[in-house]
Amino acid sequence: MPILTAPAPSPTPFSCTPYAIGRKGEGVCLLIQMGRYRILLDCGLTESDFAEHDVFSELSPIDLVFCSHAHRDHAEGLLALYGHNPTLPIYLSQATKTLLPLNWPDRKIPADLGIPLPWRSPVKLNDELSIQLFPAGHLPGAAAALFTLHTSNRDYSLFYTGDFSVSHFQLVNGLSIEELRGLQPDVLVVEGSYGTVRHPHRRQQEKYLTNRILEALNAGQSVILPVPRLGLGQEILKLLRSHHQFTGKKLDIWVENHVAKACDLYLDILFALPEPVQNFAKHQSLFWDERVYPRMHRLQADEYPNIRQGNHVIITDYTHDFARYCDDENTPCLLLLPEHPGVWLNFDEFPLSAIAPKRHVQIETYLLAEHSDGRNTTQLIHNLRPQHVIFYHGSTHDLSNLTALEELQNRYQLHCPSAGNLVELPIGETFIQPDIPQHTEYEGEINELGSWVTLSLPNTISDDPRWQAFADTGLVEAHWQGEELIVRGVNERELLRNSTDVERFANLDCCINCCFQKALRCQQPKSPLYRFKITPEGYCPEFQAIAAAKESN
Repeated sequence: MPILTAPAPSPTPFSCTPYAIGRKGEGVCLLIQMGRYRILLDCGLTESDFAEHDVFSELSPIDLVFCSHAHRDHAEGLLALYGHNPTLPIYLSQATKTLLPLNWPDRKIPADLGIPLPWRSPVKLNDELSIQLFPAGHLPGAAAALFTLHTSNRDYSLFYTGDFSVSHFQLVNGLSIEELRGLQPDVLVVEGSYGTVRHPHRRQQEKYLTNRILEALNAGQSVILPVPRLGLGQEILKLLRSHHQFTGKKLDIWVENHVAKACDLYLDILFALPEPVQNFAKHQSLFWDERVYPRMHRLQADEYPNIRQGNHVIITDYTHDFARYCDDENTPCLLLLPEHPGVWLNFDEFPLSAIAPKRHVQIETYLLAEHSDGRNTTQLIHNLRPQHVIFYHGSTHDLSNLTALEELQNRYQLHCPSAGNLVELPIGETFIQPDIPQHTEYEGEINELGSWVTLSLPNTISDDPRWQAFADTGLVEAHWQGEELIVRGVNERELLRNSTDVERFANLDCCINCCFQKALRCQQPKSPLYRFKITPEGYCPEFQAIAAAKESN
């Protein structure tokens, strides 16, 4: 293992320069300065990124690279970086090293690309700098890292989550907040992919997906699931292989070439998968089985199965031309697209324009979240209790929602940098750690009164300083999120904007005036926009005016 050369004693500057922060269409690449050490957190830069900016000369003084996991948006630039400087140490987990070649399927990968580190054991890179890895959930091999700089005055530390999830998935256990409690790093670099959004429990998400697939199969539809080649597809395959409702079901599952290669690599890292999965693999094939139902088949490049007869599920790379599976108008299909925070899975690139007009194809979305929601993100922050928090990996809107949380603003120094902007991180020699916030709960009553439902809460809720903003207009909006009903206040700006939209499109046949529009989502199953978020001026052939719908009733 390469040993870093210790610098001469000096003041301890602390800063972060993001090259890419994982917003729509870009990867993740963050340069951290700890004393005189320059540490690169992930390298999701593309070849065009390297060509557009003089990255190699800018990164030439870096001391080490840490790769959190093998997804393209965090690892794509590692091969170019290695080619420029083969002696640069790139640290990662063993499972991530095994999965990395999926990012360059047509290229030969050097065997020494990446230095595996053990879990949970601090590894000294020299007398001053150490690194410690923790399983981060999200993907097999995904790691969070604690960097510690030892100086004569005190220790300085930075914790980088990478992409993480505290929920247990089919093929990876979630990040354990318990073993990180009280770590108190000076700086926390944490992803905020879903902002403040709260998700249903993981098992509820899986239940919805399996039930929807079964409904489609029982209705004679074939199911097509475009997914990234690594992660989500393997989760779904394991779910279908082990779920009791699919055991023995006469069903053929076809797996497209690139996704199938990822499945093969998963079989090489069985040691990194949860123990129940390892036990499952001892008694039956984890993926490939053409004898026992549900049968799993591998599709070669440009191979398209005949799905006219029998029940079929097709798992395909989302960059593949999956519209070909929908060509036969005599074969009804359900196309299921994953809901995603939009960091690197861009629905605009999907070939939906060729599919949407086809009446035999039904398009829907599902949620199988690969990142932690807002509740678990804030829970992690409160348990780590850092001085500085840097948010990355998410839309501007979602990250702004996180930095706007009062419970975080009052306790930590929050940063939401854009690419290319230096963030200075002054570290106080003493830092009074804030108390973990206490969440107050209010018990109320629900009453059904004719055509209305009223929710009554004790007036002590108005003592909270957030009440004024919540009750600003006296109007609320409610929507279901799994089994929970979420209620939020409608502010004056939203009210004015909605009024303007109504006036502007008052006499037009458009989505805002359609009886199937609910909370700016289409609820007409026949529409190509079904369950998608719509724009007020949008239109589809299934449009029906609100007034006309009322008259027909």
